[in-house]
Amino acid sequence: MPQVLSHRQLADIATAFGTPVYVYHAERITEQYNLLKEAFREVNATFFYACKALTNINILKHIKSIGCNADCSSVNEVLLAVVAGFPPENILYTSSNISFAEIEAAEELGVHINIDSLSNLEKFGRKYGHSYPVGIRLRPNIMAGGNLKISTGHNKSKFGIPLEDIDKVLALMQETNLHIRTLHIHTGSEIKDVEVFAKGIEVLFSLVNHFPDLKVVDLGGGFKVPYAPGEEGTDIKALGAKVAEEFSSFEKQFGRKLEVWFEPGKFLVSEAGYLITSVNVLKQSGDIRFAGVDSGLNHLIRPMFYGAYHHIENISNDTGQMLPYTVVGNICETDTFADNRMISEIREDDYLVLYNAGAYGMEMASNYNSRFRPAEVLVKNNKPVLIRRRETLQDILNTQVVAAD
Repeated sequence: MPQVLSHRQLADIATAFGTPVYVYHAERITEQYNLLKEAFREVNATFFYACKALTNINILKHIKSIGCNADCSSVNEVLLAVVAGFPPENILYTSSNISFAEIEAAEELGVHINIDSLSNLEKFGRKYGHSYPVGIRLRPNIMAGGNLKISTGHNKSKFGIPLEDIDKVLALMQETNLHIRTLHIHTGSEIKDVEVFAKGIEVLFSLVNHFPDLKVVDLGGGFKVPYAPGEEGTDIKALGAKVAEEFSSFEKQFGRKLEVWFEPGKFLVSEAGYLITSVNVLKQSGDIRFAGVDSGLNHLIRPMFYGAYHHIENISNDTGQMLPYTVVGNICETDTFADNRMISEIREDDYLVLYNAGAYGMEMASNYNSRFRPAEVLVKNNKPVLIRRRETLQDILNTQVVAAD
């Protein structure tokens, strides 16, 4: 059974550190990484944690300690990975519509680079030629993911170089002597169907012979994790077997050994994270029971932004009668965490926990309504440690410049 923190542990953390508070479970992250390693043991696979999911430096250090690498979506994430102790060869930077200066900064740091536009690829080739191996992010024209907002490989996506421009890529490679080592795709998040990855492999394998320096096929991430009770995630064992089968067949047919890279983010940290809130008020409106908590979309935007489901439990009264509640936030905006959800009877000041809050929770948090972002706590070896203090008014004021009268 997966490792989880108990209601008692979570309630004790809420009491000790206040609410709202994000809690992360180090051993659960390790457990997820070990699942990946076991599932892909028959293939030459390397994993880069997509740190856009959660970049607290303590999480990054834990990720490094278990042997995983870091995947970054900005040069600032690259710099955080460096601070966390990742060597350049264990850092992957995949750009998306950024200035060439950011790519130059990544090159100076010596990390792996994927480029997602013809414009930047041409600039890179003209400046670096064959001297610096580079990857190209392609748009495979595959629709995948939980919904359109998290699908990145379809034919209307902003991400990647369209497959139909592959001749332009090859022309640039010849003209500038580009050293293309990696072909990269990322089709989306919440991908349950193993065949989606198989389609991606098929697309990339069809291009391999055009790239004599190619060493790596990067399939991105997007493994689905279960959010609702009874929901199933990606069958990682089946995916590992499928990838091993495809790469073995390719090697036998073409005599080329290729590495496969993956960029799991949510898969590693989502289920390891909890958001604990306190109930401020109960409000009856017709047949609707509102439970208003001390958080909102400023702390967890996924339900309102993606329509995402987060399981909620009352950890102060877990044996109470199950009743329907609409759980809402405390900011001046419609911010519904759950609508008509069956939860054990809620009383004011009870603690509610929102599960699967490790990915894109705190990372997408804001100071909307000038409210403070929560504290973060890491539980390791059953010991909770504060890894980010709760913000204060001074934190909000620190970057503001008071103009002279």
